[in-house]
Amino acid sequence: MSIRSQCQLLGISRSGYYYEGNIETKENLEIMRRLDKLHLKYPVYGSRKLGKLLEREGWVVNRKRVMRLLQVMGVEAVYQKPRMSEPLKGHRIYPYLLKSLDISGPDQVWCSDITYIPLQQGFMYLVAVMDWWSRYVLAWEVSNTMDSDFCVRAWERALGNGRRVPDISNTDQGAQFTSEAYIEAVESTGAQVSMDGRGRWIDNRFIERLWRSVKYEDVYIHDYLDGLELGRGLSKWFRDYNDHRPHESLDFECPGDVYRDPQAHGARAKTR
Repeated sequence: MSIRSQCQLLGISRSGYYYEGNIETKENLEIMRRLDKLHLKYPVYGSRKLGKLLEREGWVVNRKRVMRLLQVMGVEAVYQKPRMSEPLKGHRIYPYLLKSLDISGPDQVWCSDITYIPLQQGFMYLVAVMDWWSRYVLAWEVSNTMDSDFCVRAWERALGNGRRVPDISNTDQGAQFTSEAYIEAVESTGAQVSMDGRGRWIDNRFIERLWRSVKYEDVYIHDYLDGLELGRGLSKWFRDYNDHRPHESLDFECPGDVYRDPQAHGARAKTR
């Protein structure tokens, strides 16, 4: 199988296939790995408190260093900050459309998000597209750059196999999702664009829970070497998540069963 075919199958870019590391020092990569775990445990903590936690563990860091590493990781505390909800210059911010919405079936709302993934010699970014009602992961991609291209690829993959276009696509206000390329990709299909309030993880809570699961059940355990290993591991994990893992919120059904046959399996799916 060609390298291009392997990358398409595994959901990684060709640059990710050859990815071996980045310019961060070994110590910084270790700190970033620890920050990732601390952020999952204390999502409301900002750079000051996370830095204090690191200091208590014996790390020699200052707030400026912690802030820079969190920025590289694409991580921020999940509380509302003054004026943080303002759109970036040149980008439109869309309203949050899910408040009080009765989500009653598959392909009504899809949600997308990006997370940082540590590797042995560096890190990558993971984006996923999830069906809100069934928790079914429709598509995912990994990249060594946090740009809009791999988000667009994930959206396009989610629409593959003749899948119905969702009524609404919900994301956060990150630059990748407010980019012209991503907005055009979504709106050209007829889907409405919805965006979380800045720093409000609760607005996209199901995919935030997905990140906790994939990291503690796969990424941290296997400690992948590079993008190719990561792609292979995630491919296996997402198949298991979709088709073999029962969810309490789905009355202990699997997301794939609920998504594909909602009348038989999804009567008691909870969306709140």
